[in-house]
Amino acid sequence: MTTKNIVKNFLRELTEMRAFLTIWSGQFVSLIGSGITSFALDLWVYQQTGSVTQYALIALFNVIPPILISPIAGVFVDRWDRRSTIVGSDFIAAICTGFVAVLFFAGNLQVWQVAVVTTLISTVSVFQRLALTTSTKLLVADKNLENAVGLTQISESIGSLVVPALAGTLVLLVKMEGVLLIDFATYLVSLFTLLLVKIPTHLPTTNTAEVEEQPQGWAAFAALRSELGFGWEYTLAHPDILSLLIYFTVINFLIGLVSLLLVPMVLGFLSSSAAGSMLTIGGIGSLFGGLLLGFFGGAKYRITKIMFFGVCLGLSIILAGIQPSSILITIAIFVGMLSFSLINGISEVLFISNVPVEVQGRVFGLQGMIAASSLPIAYLMAGPLTDWIFEPLLAKNGALADTVGRVVGVGAGRGIALLFIVLGILQVAVTLYAYSYRPLRKLDSFIPPLSSENSELENE
Repeated sequence: MTTKNIVKNFLRELTEMRAFLTIWSGQFVSLIGSGITSFALDLWVYQQTGSVTQYALIALFNVIPPILISPIAGVFVDRWDRRSTIVGSDFIAAICTGFVAVLFFAGNLQVWQVAVVTTLISTVSVFQRLALTTSTKLLVADKNLENAVGLTQISESIGSLVVPALAGTLVLLVKMEGVLLIDFATYLVSLFTLLLVKIPTHLPTTNTAEVEEQPQGWAAFAALRSELGFGWEYTLAHPDILSLLIYFTVINFLIGLVSLLLVPMVLGFLSSSAAGSMLTIGGIGSLFGGLLLGFFGGAKYRITKIMFFGVCLGLSIILAGIQPSSILITIAIFVGMLSFSLINGISEVLFISNVPVEVQGRVFGLQGMIAASSLPIAYLMAGPLTDWIFEPLLAKNGALADTVGRVVGVGAGRGIALLFIVLGILQVAVTLYAYSYRPLRKLDSFIPPLSSENSELENE
């Protein structure tokens, strides 16, 4: 197939996704605005306090709430109208941004207020993201799922590429006040696009009486607890989904270590500007992965593709640590980001296409919490592993300086490089082991709708 035909087919498929594209365009604009504000507020906190600890705490307030709230958000996303959920989430985020702007204009903005607002925005973003993800199958035909998820990957990649430079420029040109106003305007764009589209609704797998009359008091609490348990019961009932979830939990831990330690390793022999250039190229790799998924998706051999790119990811991590070479590390970052982007995109298509729409909120909410729970563990372990074990091993007089050091190198950052090699080997081994599990290889087969047993569970 020629490039012209590929582009023509892609454009034809896009015309079949008008409703999704309308929502996607508004969310993309909002994503850029939110990213700029987040970057600018982080910068403001550091400038005001000069404290790395407080700077890191703001990042923590952006990460921890989604992990904790995700299963509960999934329950309500399944109950509520999805468009209303997205609109409500955007509206609350816009109000929070406006609140920060008012405080800043008045000269009363404080760090603790930024932390509270960051927590609120990150919390409502969980509802927004789950509602958007679970709307994909309602808006897009199965044959176009890869295109839709690919577009989402592209928007996130573009955001990670342009936000830092754009935020830095805007802070200089229009100051913090202008940045906050721009972000508020992007929420209005997002809300406008949502009003142009109707997201199809569905009836949950409960009887009409239950839909019309919601339980109150302790009965409502018991129902919520039951629905929270349903996501877990559904996952346990499908070994293929559970095994893929465990795989993602493990690789999130490994990638969490790599992403946190990459810059310290590179700074052992290169300047900060060179490290920034490498990360930019990595962002291009992630963007390229989204483009590949959007143009060449295809519904066949999804698990095989995930595992293939999982091996590529592991090999790229090994390559990054094998030598203190800027060329090798740049290639490794590009391939690694491309592979990770495709792994995430293809797996999202798998889950969307295989999990029934009426339970996607609960299932995805629980899965998101479990998969992301390994990241804080990785962040906590990164320091001790580096400072107490691997860096001393490859110091100038370290225990491995005369053996492994002859290949990997000796000095600052080379212990981290050795850790990268270990993590890359683990990534390849875990991927091959996961692929050997037969139920996982069968995940490309459509998962049947809820069984009567599952339906009874949901009706409890």
